[in-house]
Amino acid sequence: MRILVIEDEPKTGDYLLRGLAESGFTVSLARNGRDGLHMAGTQAPDLIVLDVMLPIMDGWQVLRALRLQEGGADVPVIFLTARDEVQDRVKGLELGADDYLVKPFAFAELVARIRTLLRRGPPREDEVIRIGDMEIDVMKRKVSRQGQRITLTAKEFGLLHLLARRQGEVLSRSIIAAQVWDIHFESDTNVIDAAIRRLRSKLDDPFEPKLIHTLRGMGYVCELRAPTVSDSGAAP
Repeated sequence: MRILVIEDEPKTGDYLLRGLAESGFTVSLARNGRDGLHMAGTQAPDLIVLDVMLPIMDGWQVLRALRLQEGGADVPVIFLTARDEVQDRVKGLELGADDYLVKPFAFAELVARIRTLLRRGPPREDEVIRIGDMEIDVMKRKVSRQGQRITLTAKEFGLLHLLARRQGEVLSRSIIAAQVWDIHFESDTNVIDAAIRRLRSKLDDPFEPKLIHTLRGMGYVCELRAPTVSDSGAAP
């Protein structure tokens, strides 16, 4: 598995390069955001460890550009940074990061999180979930509607998989945060709402009928509804 580390602090970068290589990964190191984004496009890494405070392009800018880059939409990204404010974590997740680890960190925890993101899901290999015209191939991690392939990030797929396998069940924001992001936060933060908006923009906006619905004050549900029933809470 190929990992790209984008880290400008020399000691941290070298430590990650050596430690991850010793853990069995093929590792590349970029010292600034511009080089990191270029390497992400040319090397096709399986996962990126990304610092926030970078020269030339900061981590926020790198992630935004990466998600628009061909092949970059579904690359797992772990933010690794000294910025430990709640709003920074929320911003990272809203931009599409898959995990957020604050320095100083335990190297064993970083490796465990990397392996978790790289691990393909444990469900039955033949599991295919269908809701209306949507089909989710869990093993291949492929999603389509009306025969059209939909590209999702790792976390977007995890969010959709949770909603789909519990179709018809209203899931609160706290349940989604705990099961998809393994985080716990105040209920008034909007990271889940932002993630739902991104998922809807790919899964629902181009198609009819809508499959992801909001129950205000309660949470979200994925289900096929009768055409005559409107989703009064379409916006999160």
